[in-house]
Amino acid sequence: MFELPVAVDLRTAARALGICSGTAYRLIYEGTFPCSIMRVGRQYRVSTTELMRVLGIEERPLYTVELETGPDSPQNPLNP
Repeated sequence: MFELPVAVDLRTAARALGICSGTAYRLIYEGTFPCSIMRVGRQYRVSTTELMRVLGIEERPLYTVELETGPDSPQNPLNP
């Protein structure tokens, strides 16, 4: 999920939510799709940030090392 672009197509969003594309289109038509939908030309787009929020995924993963040393600590091996 962290490698996705800012917005994804409806098919990708539907797969992430565990539903088929047909169900996704039906939910959009009914106004009950769990994320806000953007219409770009003839295509639907879903914000990756909002999709992750609906799935319960934080925007940035938190690692145990960060909890112990702090995210900006020079002792943190994940800190570039």
